[in-house]
Amino acid sequence: MILSNRSKLLVGAGAILVGALLISSCSSSNAPLETVPAVDLKRYAGTWYEIAALPQRFEKGCHCVQAKYSLNPEGYVEVLNICRKGGPDGEVDEAKGKAFPVEGSSNSKLKVQFFWPFKGDYWILELDPNYQYVMVGSPDRESLWFLSRTPSLDTATINRLEQLATSKGFPVNKMRRMDQSCF
Repeated sequence: MILSNRSKLLVGAGAILVGALLISSCSSSNAPLETVPAVDLKRYAGTWYEIAALPQRFEKGCHCVQAKYSLNPEGYVEVLNICRKGGPDGEVDEAKGKAFPVEGSSNSKLKVQFFWPFKGDYWILELDPNYQYVMVGSPDRESLWFLSRTPSLDTATINRLEQLATSKGFPVNKMRRMDQSCF
């Protein structure tokens, strides 16, 4: 069977359309992710303890995870992530990075960089008015952390954060609680 140029064009266009439909049906259908209106980075600076998180490759085998943030005079946030590998008495593992506020986000969106040139999204989705706990995630819904100024957080607050994260499209059922028995 010989196809005319017009038929070839229609078949090609149909194939492209089918391919586009398949790709779009496989892509995420999450609503845009809203952050808190503004973050005071001076108040945000200090030590935060990881209470729960979606598993991340770089945290495999970690216990007692902490994040320490300090403001750099050049306008970015210095990041120091600390964990104990293998157990509460395990070897201390540290990762240093930088977080850069996204212009126009009032500091509620940051780009975190541990290895140049790669940067990841660090969006502040819920923040206690007294800066005692926070929910941080990424717009692709693959990263999510509940952090607290203390090594533990009350069950009611954790439940509320889980409900909020679920409503935002995060797979909360995959989260794991962090062992903070080192403190």
